Amino acid sequence: TLATDSVTAAKLEVSAITGADLPSGSVLQVVQATSATETNAGTSATACAPTVTITPSASSSKILVSFSAGGMIEGGANSLRLQIKRGSTVVRYSPRYAFNSSGGYYSASIFYDWLDSPSTTSATTYTLEAYKQTNAGNWIINSDGGSGTNAATAIAMEIAG
Repeated sequence: TLATDSVTAAKLEVSAITGADLPSGSVLQVVQATSATETNAGTSATACAPTVTITPSASSSKILVSFSAGGMIEGGANSLRLQIKRGSTVVRYSPRYAFNSSGGYYSASIFYDWLDSPSTTSATTYTLEAYKQTNAGNWIINSDGGSGTNAATAIAMEIAG
């Protein structure tokens, strides 16, 4: 039971609540970036979506980073590869994200995410990179030019640890 007048308007204001007051697993902040840049992936890792930068409020926080982009592949056999980098460090790698073994164009959209533990309160940048095993055919990412709501997207969410 609360005493009369023990809860004041100031205690109920949103600004009075900090990340430290929230339970583990709470979303503390969300950052989004979009890009209309079209990329044709080659045989070396190339950034293929916007980078996203987030500054964690606590070193115990986790960062859920998600990337999405439209794409298409065409041509000969290719093992399509993706990786997420935190700064210059690869934190997630898929050596065979998708595969195309015949001619023509096929959908190869990207939906790729990772729950990272950067252990820092410094600004942290995440980049999605794509590349192919061989240089046969094309893997065009953000293939419509990414205009309007079709742009490639990167989202970083800080999760209380």
